[in-house]
Amino acid sequence: MKWVKNAVGYWCEDILDRKYLGRKIGAAVLDTGLTVHPDLAGRIMGFGDFVNRRKRIYDDSGHGTHVAGILAGNGKLSNGVYAGIAPEASILCAKVLDDSGNGMVEYVMEGIRWVLAERKKHNIRIVNISVGTQPGLDKGEEKRLLRGVEELWDAGLVVVVSAGNYGPDPGTVAVPGSSRKVITVGAVDIAGRQGGKSRAKWDYSGRGPTEDCIMKPDLVAPGTYITSCSVDYRHRFRKPYTVKSGTSMATPVVSGAIACLLSKYPDMTNVEVKLKLRESCVPSEHTQGWGMLHVGRLLSAGC
Repeated sequence: MKWVKNAVGYWCEDILDRKYLGRKIGAAVLDTGLTVHPDLAGRIMGFGDFVNRRKRIYDDSGHGTHVAGILAGNGKLSNGVYAGIAPEASILCAKVLDDSGNGMVEYVMEGIRWVLAERKKHNIRIVNISVGTQPGLDKGEEKRLLRGVEELWDAGLVVVVSAGNYGPDPGTVAVPGSSRKVITVGAVDIAGRQGGKSRAKWDYSGRGPTEDCIMKPDLVAPGTYITSCSVDYRHRFRKPYTVKSGTSMATPVVSGAIACLLSKYPDMTNVEVKLKLRESCVPSEHTQGWGMLHVGRLLSAGC
């Protein structure tokens, strides 16, 4: 995560002084579930399983645990850098995807209704949806999912969704990232040597315009070869962290930055958050939408 944080201007005064790291801000994560990883212990506010209807907290894929760790993990990696963007934020998890990362629109809709019911109890301000439909989904189901995420937005929540991994051709942004209201995040692969390894550059992030001629994604963040919490951390011969890639990984980078912002400016509305993001992004060779997330500029004065 060190190079991710360098890329998004994370090391500003507010972060270095540990002033605004997401304290008292709740983020709902709709994903494959969650493991009680040590980096998240004590900050998991609730768990709902809308796939298998189990009561205990679990993650049979690892995707949701990885996403939550990027957003709010508070452990330190080998280089001494915190694993998460907002290491003092809390997590509410809705399991809406199965062990293969697939799910039905109805599962997501049930998760959305549950988050709406729980939001005041747990001060949920952000909903991270690293979920995107595959091409060819029934149009009625697409519209239903769009209505669901926009209901979250209309309730005052900051909804952050992934652009999907079906790019880079035009018109490939996934639903619900095509929503006009929500904040849609694309992934970029920071070229060059990362972690001491030289590798080919990936370009997979979904792009607009949407069928309604909306330009998406709204902004981008690093999403390739991201280190975060592993679901297998208990196994003797497994490491506590693992690496994954996708717009699913870029999305919680932005959600974590928003948690930091709201811990500094708790009275900001979701519309104000979106405007502040637009104003603070920086152009780069990777620019899509407003540009690259920049945490230092996002937390700066002028809100």
